[in-house]
This record gives sequence, C-alpha cells and structure tokens, in this order.
Amino acid sequence: MNTSNIRHAIGAALVPFVMLGATAALASPGEEHADGANIGQAGDISHIDRVIEVDLGEMYFDPGSFEVERGETVRFVLNNSGRVVHEFAIGTDEMQNMHEQEMRSLMADGFMTTRVLRHDRMIEAGRMHLDANSRLLEPRQSSELVWTFSGEQDELIIACNVPGHRNAGMEAIVTIGADHVS
Repeated sequence: MNTSNIRHAIGAALVPFVMLGATAALASPGEEHADGANIGQAGDISHIDRVIEVDLGEMYFDPGSFEVERGETVRFVLNNSGRVVHEFAIGTDEMQNMHEQEMRSLMADGFMTTRVLRHDRMIEAGRMHLDANSRLLEPRQSSELVWTFSGEQDELIIACNVPGHRNAGMEAIVTIGADHVS
C-alpha cells in the first residue's frame, strides 16, 4: 500500500467520527491548549449533567450566554439553522484569536467555503478540523459537543471563528460558577 492509499484509508476511518461530531473521542482529556489555558476537557458521554440546545444562526448563538458550574458536564446539541457554515468553539479570547487565523487559512487554501466543508481535502492534506472543544457545521447540519468545565477560568468564550463571524457578534460568554455537586 503506497503513502497516498494509507492517507486515504486513515481519512476514511476518521470520517464517521467527524460527521457524527464525535471528535471528543479523539481528544486528550485535560490537555492544555495552544495558549497554555486549561479550559476543561471533552466530557464523558455516560455522565451528562445537563443538555443545552444551541441554535447557530446568522451571526448569533441562541442562547446568547451560558452559566455552568465548575466540573459540570454539558451536552451541547448544536443546530446550524443558518445559510452558511458556522462554528461552535469553546475557549479563551486568545485561543479564539489563534483559531480564527487557522480558519482563515482553511478558507484561503480552499478547504472550506462559506457554505461547504471539503472534508476530503482536509483529510488528504492532514488539516482536518478535529478539536474536541469545537464543532464546524455546514448549513442545516446538527452535531453535539460534550464538555466538562473543569478548567481554571471563571469565564470562557464560545465563538464562531469562520472569518468575519465573531467580529459580526457571533460569540457568547460562559460564566463558570461554584463547584458542581453530583
């Protein structure tokens, strides 16, 4: 099997995870992110404390803010009701700024447009969007993200880092309160 066939086989194996929004299974729990922030970790799907449905529309999240307890595991049920690609990404301001640059690069390099995600090209180039703390959705697509808010921050940002969306107001604040009691 040549290198190209191996890449395609690996990519094909990852597609079900990506399409079902199960990238949390590929993440390292508690891993520090690029800016050194410990923002929490991919949650255990067998232990969900709360479910929050989130609408990703044209330059908004609904609800527009979130309150969680430290240590709480939340299943976010995401629905892109908009006409363009949107993202739901949990992080610090610095993480969001760095991730926006990555998203600009994906768009500039033709891996996505405002309406289409080109997963096959992303996989082939080794640039698949596989962050445990985010989901990238095409119009009318749904996904889930399970997250445990066990990090050190008292406040995080949920943002859409598709170029221009966050600047147009597509962000929400997550306030992290007292320790969660199971």
